[in-house]
Amino acid sequence: MLVLSRHRDETIIIGDDIELTVVDIRGDKVRLGIKAPSHIAVHRKEVYDAIKRENERAAELNKGQVTPAMSVPPRLPGRSSQNRQSISTSVRLTDKNNQAKRESA
Repeated sequence: MLVLSRHRDETIIIGDDIELTVVDIRGDKVRLGIKAPSHIAVHRKEVYDAIKRENERAAELNKGQVTPAMSVPPRLPGRSSQNRQSISTSVRLTDKNNQAKRESA
């Protein structure tokens, strides 16, 4: 394990695109700011461990079973605006198709 000392407002760089900045120090707590690309998940360790346990449990329950829900790709952080864009596009296309059907009838 690499151990570094930093003061408030000092930054550590990981790779080319991850920055850890010491935002605040209060007593025995340190607040960190993390800048990372949206395709990199950033979690507190206890949250990561809970996600990992739940994924392992789900894999055990679904061993050998393929369901439609499993074929849907996971949502990535920072992608919600793209999801909303594709939903609104499909709604508009459906509305145009319905309007064309009403006009031709």
